[in-house]
Amino acid sequence: MARSSPSRITPCIWLDDQAEQAAALYAGTFPGARTVATSRHSESADNPSGRPRGSVLTVELELAGQRFTLLNGGPLFVPNPSVSFFVRTAAPSEADRLFAALAEQGETLMPLGAYPWSERYGWVKDRFGVSWQVIAGRRPPGAASIVPCLMFSGPQHGRAEEALRAYAAVFPGGRVEQVERYAAGEGPPGTVKHGRVLLGGQELVAMDSHVAHGTTFNEALSFQVRCEDQGEVDRYWAALGEGGAHGPCGWLKDRFGLSWQVVPAAMDRWMASGDGAARDRAFQAMLKMTKLDIAALQRAYEGR
Repeated sequence: MARSSPSRITPCIWLDDQAEQAAALYAGTFPGARTVATSRHSESADNPSGRPRGSVLTVELELAGQRFTLLNGGPLFVPNPSVSFFVRTAAPSEADRLFAALAEQGETLMPLGAYPWSERYGWVKDRFGVSWQVIAGRRPPGAASIVPCLMFSGPQHGRAEEALRAYAAVFPGGRVEQVERYAAGEGPPGTVKHGRVLLGGQELVAMDSHVAHGTTFNEALSFQVRCEDQGEVDRYWAALGEGGAHGPCGWLKDRFGLSWQVVPAAMDRWMASGDGAARDRAFQAMLKMTKLDIAALQRAYEGR
């Protein structure tokens, strides 16, 4: 199911040197998948990840209307289940097929089977460490087929509703659609069993988990916010970073520990350009920045 309008938010998956292999797995698993763009590391200079010059930096792909960025960032960060992706299907047979494809050489976190919330559900970590929750049943009206899920556990437990409302306040048109809380005997009463927020064209779900998973949010699963002008960069950089920590190259962590990248929408075009020299100039300029400066990046790209 494609969205009715494009989202400014894109999940970014940090991989070691596996973006092309992961893109091939996902393209072969999800019907209608397509590669949108591929960008490459600089031809003229070494890069922070230690990858060969000119090798693939990112693969942009679309799966069932959900845009993803797969990033070859090196071995520094590894995905974990604190951010997973719900995959909603109408038929149990399709859930079976998807689960089997994603589980190959991966790890089953919850076996595929019947649960109180679905006749067919399973949670799996694929061979690249990315977690997927495959579920059969009716989608909420207007909901997407693939939806990022944030799990608030460990030091972040109990903050899911606070985060959903904070994100809804940051993004124009954002609204919390649903908050279902644990009842006595199910979990800590009042914490979020399932929450849903719409941020423009992007749906997110969230839950509090009182189980000790030993993991929390890290840079391996981040969310890119594509900005049309410097005013948007400035606003999202300040709002998302409030109470968190700003980092290099447009990256930040919000006060819940979730990572975001506040980037110009034009960055996709610059980094996928066939003009290697222009692409390298823009990339090298970005490496020297914290908050990204669109005008300075444009000048670098143009060689001015």
